[in-house]
Amino acid sequence: MLKRTLFFSTPYTLKLRYNQMIATPKGATEEARSIPIEDIGMVILEEEQCSISLPLLNALTGNNVAVVFCNNRMPCSMLLNLDSNNTQGESFRAQAEASEPLKKGIWKQVVEAKIRNQAALLKKAGKEGELLKPYYLNVKSGDSDNREGGAAKIYWNLLFGEGFVRSREGEAPNNLLNYGYTILRAAVARALMGSGLLPAFGIFHRNRYNAFPLADDIMEPYRPYVDEIVYRLAGENKTGLCKETKAEILKLLYTDTRFGKLMRPLHIGLSITTASLAKCFMGKQKKVTYPLLE
Repeated sequence: MLKRTLFFSTPYTLKLRYNQMIATPKGATEEARSIPIEDIGMVILEEEQCSISLPLLNALTGNNVAVVFCNNRMPCSMLLNLDSNNTQGESFRAQAEASEPLKKGIWKQVVEAKIRNQAALLKKAGKEGELLKPYYLNVKSGDSDNREGGAAKIYWNLLFGEGFVRSREGEAPNNLLNYGYTILRAAVARALMGSGLLPAFGIFHRNRYNAFPLADDIMEPYRPYVDEIVYRLAGENKTGLCKETKAEILKLLYTDTRFGKLMRPLHIGLSITTASLAKCFMGKQKKVTYPLLE
């Protein structure tokens, strides 16, 4: 089922009534809107004067809705359901007991899929994506020789020009990339919980101050979908982080992703990927299912 993303950039009062979110604008003549909880996948609260009731928060997280809070107009935290899968205990144990060879094998697949999608985006943009082929064809277990880093240098220089440096604090369009990756990270964390996995137990990312390292791992091959939107916006000279560019980036969650002959919106594709990851941890399959950007 296609889930809705709700973005609140102006003051609203949000309450629960009969399993519906009732969104009432503050200080405006507009009528309240009613949205079924079961139709919602993500709620982004950007406006600091929004108020939301505890029963609504419980209903949202009970339906595995990712509730994202913003500070200074940038996503900074989120709520996730701690009991979103009926086989969660079994999945948690399998995840916690995963061997190092298994995790290194999964990380190899993640890096391969990421570089393949980077190459695909470069080709789509009319650039030399074939330069990345030796990188994704020669990834070792655990990416021990850092093919990911080597490919990244070529990728960013080709996509945004020789002078571009990818950095959280860097010049535009880094601001748009940061925003898009934050939204993607929240969606991945939600999908992981829905598949009975703990985002806190990472495969490669292990920073002690990072609450969602597994989300950072699994989102890597999906980053080029963000990059594609930002590349288009930059080509239109739209590099400011404003309501218009944020709205374009939020369309990410409904971007088509292809899994062989199967086409699904990205937020559903994430669930396909995380479900396959859970099966890998439980020994039911060997490969994580990722889409190929086209």
